[in-house]
Amino acid sequence: MDTRTLLQNFQSVYPDNHHEVRIYFSPGRVNLIGEHTDYNGGYVFPCALSFGTYLVMAPNDTNKVRFATGNFDVRHEQNVNALNKKIDQLWINYPMGVMYEFITRGYAIPGIDLFFYGNVPNGAGLSSSASIEVVTATALNDFLHAKIGGVDIALLCQHAENHFVGVNCGIMDQFASAMGKKDHAIYLDCNTLDYQLVPLVLKGYKLVIANTNKRRGLADSKYNERRRECDQAVAEISRVKPIKYLCELTVEEFNQVQGAISDDTVRRRARHAISENERTGKAVQLLREGDLAGFGQLMNASHDSLRYDYEVTGVELDTLVEEARKIPGVIGSRMTGAGFGGCTVSLVKEEAVNELIEKVGKGYHAVTGLKADFYVAEVGDGARRIL
Repeated sequence: MDTRTLLQNFQSVYPDNHHEVRIYFSPGRVNLIGEHTDYNGGYVFPCALSFGTYLVMAPNDTNKVRFATGNFDVRHEQNVNALNKKIDQLWINYPMGVMYEFITRGYAIPGIDLFFYGNVPNGAGLSSSASIEVVTATALNDFLHAKIGGVDIALLCQHAENHFVGVNCGIMDQFASAMGKKDHAIYLDCNTLDYQLVPLVLKGYKLVIANTNKRRGLADSKYNERRRECDQAVAEISRVKPIKYLCELTVEEFNQVQGAISDDTVRRRARHAISENERTGKAVQLLREGDLAGFGQLMNASHDSLRYDYEVTGVELDTLVEEARKIPGVIGSRMTGAGFGGCTVSLVKEEAVNELIEKVGKGYHAVTGLKADFYVAEVGDGARRIL
């Protein structure tokens, strides 16, 4: 959305506010490879997208923070002394949790008017919640002259989501939103937060994101179940080889100790995490070498491991991937995000993009009865002020 339209929307919601406004933006993200490795001590490889969340903000000379959005017909105001209290409108708890993080660090939140607009599809697994958090933190950081660095912004937002909103997320989403760089992906160690910006040179290929538009009702419960299964694998392996995280092991080392895991299902969960971590490292190396075909093969292997070993895909994601792989010019396709709905990401020759959208859309609808949405992804910068 352009700044002129954002300003007009802000004024229509807050006609009594005549202060100078500021506009900020924070992107969504897509993870190219490295799924369900973050909480297993491994690497992820996300990039920031060109779409995300915009925030128009101005002081309002009151003792209230007023919230509005262009995405829902919902408005709310909260006394600045009550920003520690969650409310029933879930999306407002994301920015409010970030505000409370600033308060706990000694900053006073003044009366302000906030207008959010997001073009990240909600519930698609492209991190709309982290985008809301990071744009709020970026705005407050600027407005309050807090001088908090990008990595600490990501950590602050993760803490808000974990402890205020109550979602036990990892750091990847907030980190990619805060630290993304145009035409680069982030090779991130989620434990140490060591990271490298890797040029994403696609040379005639495009990243195409397909949204299943399936409600992700299973995602949270199954996510917690997978975490428990991985904890069980660590506990049983540690009897023969002490480890803290599964991804401390190479695939070769896992093959030597996997017999310590008593349950076959738990063994497959561990095999995915460890093999996915190794795939992620190889994928980054191949990308640096300009081997897009090899990178695409590892994307395919990643999805297959998530499908058969980790079992977090489902008919919708599998159908999108299967239909995409039928298209000449698609060199890799996989689910991205937690699973059980959400999105796939495919690496596609530019001239095959339209064919993919048409044929995969038809094939997906024939199997599932659902309509998929497609986005040709542009890799953008991280959170920033734009006006």
